[in-house]
Amino acid sequence: MANKQVAVIGLGRFGISTTRTLYNLGYDVLAIDIDEERVQAVLGQCTYAVTADCTSEIALKDLGIQDYEVVIITIQSDVAPSVMISVLMKTLGVKNVIARARDALHANTLRRVGVDRVIQPEEEMGTRLAHSLYNASVEEYIGITNNYGVSRFRVPARFSGKTLEEVGFTSAADSYGIAALALCKGRKVTLNPSLSEKVKEGYLVVVAAHDSDLESLEKVT
Repeated sequence: MANKQVAVIGLGRFGISTTRTLYNLGYDVLAIDIDEERVQAVLGQCTYAVTADCTSEIALKDLGIQDYEVVIITIQSDVAPSVMISVLMKTLGVKNVIARARDALHANTLRRVGVDRVIQPEEEMGTRLAHSLYNASVEEYIGITNNYGVSRFRVPARFSGKTLEEVGFTSAADSYGIAALALCKGRKVTLNPSLSEKVKEGYLVVVAAHDSDLESLEKVT
């Protein structure tokens, strides 16, 4: 089976990181930027690296961008080119367009022109930081609703030797409390673990809970 083809437009730090990661995961990655130096910097970290103006429909057609399964537009500092490129992608029939937004207005504009997925990395990182600020054990927070999310909880030393129930977790089937969805012991992952499972320092527990309940973990002694 042929590798999936992904194009990344915009080779700032975020674009280069995205390109490198996709390439290392085995995707065929076309990396594009209007700046020759940025294109040179990504050589060897992608399948193809091209200098091109992606606001030009002719240039995009010459690159065969319409044949790519996914196009990721990482430009955010200049809203107009970001929106213009997004419109061109949908006009050319790209099925899955992902674009990075600078703020809420930019994000709403991208959605209105048909972008399939809008990402705001800075906002997402701010949310994660806020949820882990006073509880260093809470990692990788993902909001599901405004006050409910999924997190990765790293077991601190003071919980070592206790059961999941003693720490304060509930069953994944429960609709209240801090539900333990998975327990990770190194490379071994147990889904929907028993509450009688004992944990050790460094174990990871994937949990789902209301934000206020996550904060209560810090108070457990």
